[in-house]
Amino acid sequence: MPESNITKNALAASMKKLMSQKPFARISVGDICDDCGMNRKSFYYHFKDKYDLVNWIFYVDFIGRINWDSYKNEWSLLDDLCRYFYAERTFYENALQIEGQNSFKEYFFETLRPVILYYMQSAFAESGKKDFYVTFFCDGFLTAIMRWLKEGTRIGPDEFLEDLHEIIIVLARKVIDDAQKEQRPE
Repeated sequence: MPESNITKNALAASMKKLMSQKPFARISVGDICDDCGMNRKSFYYHFKDKYDLVNWIFYVDFIGRINWDSYKNEWSLLDDLCRYFYAERTFYENALQIEGQNSFKEYFFETLRPVILYYMQSAFAESGKKDFYVTFFCDGFLTAIMRWLKEGTRIGPDEFLEDLHEIIIVLARKVIDDAQKEQRPE
């Protein structure tokens, strides 16, 4: 492993450890460096700020390891994502609460958006509102993930995804039924 990756991984491990102990807002770059025995210069050589480090952790631990060819549909990818968040729930519960520019929430949304667009393009092929639909789905998924993690993941990833899948199906049936009722003559 190149020395650069060793340094980045040490900083990432420190960030994860510190985020399990206190909120992100109370963690400084100095805290991260002290925890892993590095200096601030090393930190800033690799990362712009602590937000950049959190985003890098997600990219390296999840996005960078994805085998895109192994996914049949968006649900199999979302399944892996939920399992990953569940395994790392303390870190991601805290990471998704970070507000502001360069926040993980923003980064996650911008990472999720093209993935969902790719998988849903056939469903929205004829619509001129494809961006609206994808944004709506991403907002809903992001909010559901945040609530799930914040509530202490009382249910596992299997049940969480089943619930998401079921609500989408129930809502789709309701919309279709309502549309069919409107089309029937009285």
